[in-house]
Amino acid sequence: MSDGQRLFVGGEWVEPDGGHYAVPDPATEETVGWAPEASREQVHAACAAAREAFGPWSRTPPEERAAVLARAADVVRERLVPYAELAQAETGATTGTARGMQVGVGAARFRRYARVEPAEWAIPPQINEAGPMGKAGVMGALAVRQPVGVVTCITSYNNPWANPAGKIAPALAMGNTVVVKPAPQDPLSVYRMAEALEAAGAPAGVVNVVSGRSVEVGEAAVDSPDVDMVSFTGSTAVGQRIAEVCGRGMKRQLMELGGKGAALVFDDADIASAVAGIGTTFSFYSGQICTAPTRVLAQRGVYDRLVEQLAAYARRLKVGDPRERDTVVGPVISAGHRERVESYVEAGRKEGAVVVTGGERPPHDTGFYVSPTLLADCSPEMRVVREEIFGPVVAVLPFDDEEEGVALANDSDYGLIDYVWTGDVARAFRVARLLRAGGVGINTVGRNMEAPFGGFKRSGVGRDVGSYALHAYSEVQAIVWPG
Repeated sequence: MSDGQRLFVGGEWVEPDGGHYAVPDPATEETVGWAPEASREQVHAACAAAREAFGPWSRTPPEERAAVLARAADVVRERLVPYAELAQAETGATTGTARGMQVGVGAARFRRYARVEPAEWAIPPQINEAGPMGKAGVMGALAVRQPVGVVTCITSYNNPWANPAGKIAPALAMGNTVVVKPAPQDPLSVYRMAEALEAAGAPAGVVNVVSGRSVEVGEAAVDSPDVDMVSFTGSTAVGQRIAEVCGRGMKRQLMELGGKGAALVFDDADIASAVAGIGTTFSFYSGQICTAPTRVLAQRGVYDRLVEQLAAYARRLKVGDPRERDTVVGPVISAGHRERVESYVEAGRKEGAVVVTGGERPPHDTGFYVSPTLLADCSPEMRVVREEIFGPVVAVLPFDDEEEGVALANDSDYGLIDYVWTGDVARAFRVARLLRAGGVGINTVGRNMEAPFGGFKRSGVGRDVGSYALHAYSEVQAIVWPG
């Protein structure tokens, strides 16, 4: 028997055909554990197991499905500390983030979807003016949510708990079965999630987890004829390739892709609030988050003060071992990603941006650290302004008036979440309605976890979170009868 992690297929823990690979700790570069490398055949076997389990699970009363999710939430909470220690070791997250925003949010999402919601709703009676037989009087109609079937969930590396739980829990609540393909950088936590669901009584085949560094693993999880839907969080480039395969098979898609969030800061803004909100780009997941306000548009009257205070804020942040209490900025996920982030900073410098603070590698002997970096005097055509960096890097541009600010914010391939800081409430909501983004934060970077989440343009397809996730993982069926 191998010392490495096993795959979870059809309710069994299975040795991987491709052996194991090391998962390094981004802070220490030591091996956290050994992740399994599935073969294409094993991925397809997982999809087949999910297909076999779908019929019985979809017919299970919603209350029983909800009870499984509730018990899973309890298991995760009971094991919060060891689960968070593993998540921290895999991702480099600070202790508070690993416990609260990773494992804690994961448990909360299982608990959220343990709340049974009506799967059907009446459509108000109306005269059937345009029926195939002309006016047919009043017809009764009911809209019913039905499960899609087998859902492949492909998750991102920045949060191996909240992101998978946000897919798995609503999918299971709606009666779907799932095949989870976690990010290769930190898959071990997702196997602990499967462990919790197994302990909670999830029937064999309802949840399957397969992993691997090979592109073939993800491809097999998408192209399997047993898969009806793909839910993906990750880069726009990978999302496009997945969408092409889904299109050929007419498979449903839910895509949460890249972001380049604009933060418009007007002259009348509360600067301290804006700095604290924008500053989360430096600290939260070390900037490895698609919702970060990485593209700051500052009105000229406040531009110099904002740059000065953002720089001071960034310099105060301790970069280092995420296990230490006072650490605010941990490492990025890998050496390769650190080099990618650093290459963007250098490109910005060459294109004429001013590196106000950061831009150098912190003096640590081990770990994949990047200093919080602020780039000022940027222009709209620069790569640091147009492309998603996914690190603790903020670019600042000036604007003159509201019209120009909105135009600059919308001058992006992305449209996930934008932000507005202003003391004028009417302007805040006026500007928000003009922004081409799936979400807008007004004087906050906070999220309402019942509000729809998703992006415009190249930031994705579809909406989830709250009740919207139940719609995302279901088909709507209309039932009609004579009035």
